[in-house]
Amino acid sequence: MAMEAKEQVATATAGHTNGAALNGYHDSPSAKPVREPLVLGNKTIHQITEDICGVAEQKATPKFWAALLASMLVAGAGIGALAYTIAVGIGVWGLNNTIGWGWDITNFVFWVGIGHAGTLISAVLFLFRQKWRTAINRSAEAMTIFAVINAAVFVLTHTGRPWLDYWLLPYPNQMKMWVNFRSPLEWDVFAVSTYFTISLLFWFTGLVPDLASLRNRAKSKIAKAGYTIFSLGWTGSTRSWHHYEFAYMIFAGLSTPLVLSVHSIVSFDFAVSILPGWHTTIFPPYFVAGAIFSGFAMVLTLMLVAREILDLHDYITLKHIDNMNKIILATGMIVGYAYAMEFFIAWYSGNPYERFVFINRATGDYAWSYWMMMTCNVFSPQFFWSAKLRRNVWFTFGLSIVVNIGMWFERFTIISTSLHHGYLPSSWHYYTPTWVEITIFVGTFGLFMTFFLLFAKYLPIIALGEIKSIMPGAQPSHHHHDDHGEHGDYYQSGHYVDNEDAVKKHN
Repeated sequence: MAMEAKEQVATATAGHTNGAALNGYHDSPSAKPVREPLVLGNKTIHQITEDICGVAEQKATPKFWAALLASMLVAGAGIGALAYTIAVGIGVWGLNNTIGWGWDITNFVFWVGIGHAGTLISAVLFLFRQKWRTAINRSAEAMTIFAVINAAVFVLTHTGRPWLDYWLLPYPNQMKMWVNFRSPLEWDVFAVSTYFTISLLFWFTGLVPDLASLRNRAKSKIAKAGYTIFSLGWTGSTRSWHHYEFAYMIFAGLSTPLVLSVHSIVSFDFAVSILPGWHTTIFPPYFVAGAIFSGFAMVLTLMLVAREILDLHDYITLKHIDNMNKIILATGMIVGYAYAMEFFIAWYSGNPYERFVFINRATGDYAWSYWMMMTCNVFSPQFFWSAKLRRNVWFTFGLSIVVNIGMWFERFTIISTSLHHGYLPSSWHYYTPTWVEITIFVGTFGLFMTFFLLFAKYLPIIALGEIKSIMPGAQPSHHHHDDHGEHGDYYQSGHYVDNEDAVKKHN
């Protein structure tokens, strides 16, 4: 049986046809790429497996443990401040009768927006067959899950009695009370919970084949047992790949409407009110564009750090950075257009209260917040018109942080400036966060980084099956002898597995 498997491998590597260029390469090894390759270094399939699985298999470095410890300490401080809030009450926050929403809802909207890029990269770009997404989709999906967890911290705590948050769920009860389905706050419950569930299933489905690869390579009994449980008995057969690809397509189809619906529903928290500054129909597309804008910036921040620490320069290339910066530039211009339209509609409406809110944003007590938002979100992305700056790693890293600072200030500006000056001057008030709110917010970044570091260390940060599918020779009719590793590779249903695994399987 081992000889039969070896013959199958030999047959798979023997063909040589003039197929279409994949991953930017011509069929001839000596020809120049027709487009910039998405994987550098002329990697073989076996080398890709070694590079990506090696991150999880090697011992953690002192840098990793230092980063993890720092993240956990920051997360611990945030959890302590959160426990203090629950024990004493939200009176320890800086909220007042005029401004009932402050950093709590600002941070909720911020974190929900951060997660949007994962859905866009995983679902929408997958359906549009954008091959460059393969190096970043796994991390973006994980980032979505961690961001929604952070968002839930704020939305569940801001109710004041989080131990009664289960009342938000419609269930038969002895009090004969029912939730108000006409409230946009109730819509958030269904939107965010659906978003989290679909994102988690989508992420886990993509992980299954890679968990099986780690299972087959694991040397520790504990690691092997864990990977075996979560790989769900994956065999790598043609039937397994067929079902996997079908399920992945279904999840992509289910996730695509979420890109538009989730943040649209979050925007309804404000848009369905009658408060000047909030009551506007532009909010749903405006919020969606802003969410993609901030989400891609966060993906860039994390992936550039992972690129350096995990030495993934051959997989996260300047081409990926360039494409993501183009999306940031496009969505930044949409957000800037929305800012301008808000002012125009406020003037065109003839409503003096609406006009006052927007003039007050730019010139009032919170003008510093408004101009910080404009500088970070509208002016700074314009640097990406330069192809040279789009491919400058350090400049991109800095600007990605600037964009997320600006997007946080956007949410803060929308909430605070619309609330602090109401119809009655006697009720005007100013909002300043307390140390408790600041500590909780900073702590969520620690929690986010703790989850991301653990994910990057113990799970494949890049989707093995997808990155191999864009390599030269990924089609059955296109094989080069030197496209294969020292052990050779066995082709199955559009994906490669290591020859050693194939031989073991046939034995």
